[in-house]
Formats: sequence, structure tokens, C-alpha cells
Amino acid sequence: MNRKTRVAVLYGGKSGEHEVSLKSAASVLRYLDRDRFEPVPISIDKQGRWQCHDLRRIEATNGDSLPIPADSPMIRFEAQGAQTAILPADNTAPAIAPVDVVFPVIHGPLCEDGAVQGLLELAGAAYVGSGVLASAVGMHKDIAKRLAALAGLPVAPYLALSRRDYRRDPEGSIEAAREALTLPVFVKPCNMGSSVGVHKVKRWEDLDAALTDAFLYDIKVLIEQGIDAREIEVAVLDGDPPVASVASELNAGPQHEFYSYEAKYIDQDGATVDLPAKLDAGQMARVRQLAIDAFVALECSGLARVDFFLDRQSGAFYFNEINTLPGFTAISMYPKMMKASGLPYPALLTRLIELAQERHAERAGLKTDYAG
Repeated sequence: MNRKTRVAVLYGGKSGEHEVSLKSAASVLRYLDRDRFEPVPISIDKQGRWQCHDLRRIEATNGDSLPIPADSPMIRFEAQGAQTAILPADNTAPAIAPVDVVFPVIHGPLCEDGAVQGLLELAGAAYVGSGVLASAVGMHKDIAKRLAALAGLPVAPYLALSRRDYRRDPEGSIEAAREALTLPVFVKPCNMGSSVGVHKVKRWEDLDAALTDAFLYDIKVLIEQGIDAREIEVAVLDGDPPVASVASELNAGPQHEFYSYEAKYIDQDGATVDLPAKLDAGQMARVRQLAIDAFVALECSGLARVDFFLDRQSGAFYFNEINTLPGFTAISMYPKMMKASGLPYPALLTRLIELAQERHAERAGLKTDYAG
């Protein structure tokens, strides 16, 4: 009988999306094929401590969010041949069996922005999702938009503003926005996800408060042109070539101005979803191709959710952002779109793990000895 593949399910993280990760990881554990995979729960708490947990203890809670027991042993990763060793941080507790693949189910800064991916590279780990470069670029909304535009994707008008420049000249910064954009505008932290710190501004006198709040989450903020638009999302799964799901459309509920954090994760009636989106055949084909173009242009691998605006007046699509580790909760759109495209949740998890192993094996075959 073949040995099961040991998969470290990495959850938590030091970001504002910590709680979202706990929900995503609970779904991953629930649907992972136990005939093929042996999950190993590993968390990063809000203080940045890495801990390995007993699977039976974690699953005994049977909740929608995974717990992080404070008394579980702290651990570190280390390369060990084709596997990744999980070693006690203090070298006193017994070693834990090595894992074959790491499945990061973490969101936000220091999680999906290349920081953890760099650590996993140093540990020689096979891991699900994009590498350091694409993770960092995808998380940085300004750089992602710049590269997408260079690749020929349509991008709506916006301004990028640093906290330093804003503090130096707040009035000048607001005036620059007034000259370049028209109301309404959206204010977004540059390196956050899940709509954390996002504000819709309908009056210029409210821009200062929106920027002040957004700068609590990041040192760079985007002021984006508001568009009378439909919100269209596409899931992309890596392959040769990558494939795009059918698109979905998000419609914020009557209690929400836009698809906010509360609408996504707290209010069950926070949004309605059309899946597939109500697009004609030409629009559906175009947005699916644009999603693949963005995936390739930003050097992504594994998976990504690509978000677009569809201008109600002109019918034009605009690239909004890309999420290289999209949510995997029960109501998250990435798994829903893949299921609607013929790949149910358990098979999706299996394919993502296979892609991680394939990518790791390919990279391991590259020459690293430059002598002679």
C-alpha cells in the first residue's frame, strides 16, 4: 500500500485576515481526500509563533474555524531531502514526521505576499500556490495594475499615494485626486485583501477620513476611479495551458454599498452571486481570456482569482486585482467557480497539491552548480 502524502495545512497568520484563514483551513481539512493525504495542521498565531497541532484535537472542535491551541509545540521548517522536516523550535520535544507538501491557507500581508513563500523556498518545501515573485506582485495592487497594463490588460484610472507623501502634504494629495478622478472613488490599502480598510467615498470632504483609516493597514493606498460597473470574478487553475472557470458576478446586498469584508465573511445575506455571470458568449469568452492573460503576465502558478469591473455604460472590462491565495471558506468564490466549471472541491484540493508537487519537482531539476 502506498504511503499517504503528508500535507501541512498552514493557517492563521499575522494579518488582518487571520480569522478568514481559520475558516478557509477548516474547509480544506474537511474536504481533503483522506485516502490519499494525511493532513498536518500547522498554524501561525497573531504573534507570529509557528505551532504544529494534533489532528484529532483540531478536528474534535468540529467548528467552522480551526482553533490554535496555545499549548501545542512551537516548530520550525528545515529542508530534508525531497521532504520538509518539522522540527521542535527548542529541540527538546520529539521530532515530527516530515511533510511532502505545504498547503498555505493564509491570506493578507506576511501570508500571501511572498514572505511565507520565501521561507518555504528556503525550507525546500513543495507548496501550493504562486512563488515569491507572483505572490508579492499579486498582493501589491499598484504594481499588479502596472504590470497588467504593460501586458495590454485594460486598467481603470487610479492614483497611488504613500503615507509619507500624504502626511507631508495632505491638501495637495487630495487636490491631486480631485483633478485626476471624479466621484465616487474607492480608497484601498495597497497590500490588503478581503476588502479590509476599503471605503467608498462620495464626497471629497470624506476622503481624508477614508485615507486615514486605510493608512492604518498599509503605507501605500490606492484611490481608484469609481465606475458604474458590475463585479466579475474568474478562477484560474494552473496547467499547460492554465484554464479559466466560468465567470461569476457579485451583487452587494441592500445593506452594503459594495462587496465589503462584512458582506464577504459575516453577513450571510451580504451579497448575491450569479454563477455563471449573466454575460453573453462573447463577454464570457473575453473575461476568461483576460483572466488567463493576467495569470500569465504576473507569473502566477497554482491558482488565482482574478477580479474585473464590467462598465455598464461602455461594456468594457477593467482588470481590478488578482488574489493568489483566494479564500477557501464554504462561501468563497474560487471553489464555487471551479465546481461550476466541473471540478468539485475535493478534486480541486487534490489537483492543487499535485500542481505543487509537479512545480517543485521541475524546479528541483534545475542546475544549481554554476562551476565549470
